[in-house]
Amino acid sequence: MELNTAAASGWLTDLETAAGRSLPDFVAGYFAMTAGGGTTHREGLRDWSASRFVPRVLSGVGSPSTATTVLGTAVNTPVLLGPVAQATAAHPDGEVAVARAAARAGSLLGVSTHAGVPFADVAATGAPWWLQVYVMTDRDLTAALVRRAVAAGARALVLTVDLPTLDTRQAAFEPSGWPDRALAARGLNLDDLADPADPASKARRTTAPDVGLDTVGWLAGLSGLPVVVKGVLHPDDAVAAVGAGAAGVLVSTHGGRALDRSVTSRQALPAVVAALDGSGAQTFVDSGLRSGADVLTALALGARAVFVGRPQLWGLATGGADGVAGVVEGLTNELRRTMAMTGVAAATAVPPGVLAAGGWPGGPP
Repeated sequence: MELNTAAASGWLTDLETAAGRSLPDFVAGYFAMTAGGGTTHREGLRDWSASRFVPRVLSGVGSPSTATTVLGTAVNTPVLLGPVAQATAAHPDGEVAVARAAARAGSLLGVSTHAGVPFADVAATGAPWWLQVYVMTDRDLTAALVRRAVAAGARALVLTVDLPTLDTRQAAFEPSGWPDRALAARGLNLDDLADPADPASKARRTTAPDVGLDTVGWLAGLSGLPVVVKGVLHPDDAVAAVGAGAAGVLVSTHGGRALDRSVTSRQALPAVVAALDGSGAQTFVDSGLRSGADVLTALALGARAVFVGRPQLWGLATGGADGVAGVVEGLTNELRRTMAMTGVAAATAVPPGVLAAGGWPGGPP
């Protein structure tokens, strides 16, 4: 498997290598897959690692606090665990192991529409969780899934809007073609709502390509939960989503798996934050963050918290719940040290001036 972490912390690169060796090639390939030629993914890693800090000394910072809140939920770290499909292919416990890790690390997880474990089992760990929603062509099926998640204790919905279709390379990696179909859980919580043995079920479960702004209000009214719109890169789309009722947006390129040669999440984040200033909405970001320094960069640019996807799968594949917790704790420890070195006392109050503006070519900002 080709490694994607040229810009990652060394220990994460080692973890990816170990995960690649422990997984079947077709599973490792699915996790590493990118859209097109992988340009967006590579540039995403590059852009986060290109940030440079301006450390402030004699600041009196002793032990920086990484605690924050996300949509009203208190967490010990702004490093959150993003929704990922096929977690059970990385480890039999799948999202249950991820939830145990989130509970241990004081974090929060997103649970995929296509989760391979029951929502109730995730909830039993005590970890706070949000449901990631793909709106399916059968809206009634989507509604039934959302109601099931609400009943199990989901605290928010994450409406994914950036993947209305797959490119041919992605389609080649789809789990439906895996040689070991036992690993290819396509949504355990959906199975008794839309029997996978029914030939009509596949069409019902297909992601709807025509999701519009009205979907935000529909999901909020249906669930009574805050809705975060995931996959936003343009500031006008962020404003429109919040105007339609979203409580926040997640700036994301789907880990470079959506549109190749799009702007990166690091490039898009500042304009989205600026556009939502004063709205009360929270901005999150994912795609390509691979170090505590990347996390501090995101916070300095105005993100409330970050989500990590592939790194949690590497931890899950190599160590189950302990491995995932190790990823969150490792990134949080890096964040804490970087905060101490730059004079930042709290993750909730990172000044933008901690980042050098354009490398200071014309002097300090």
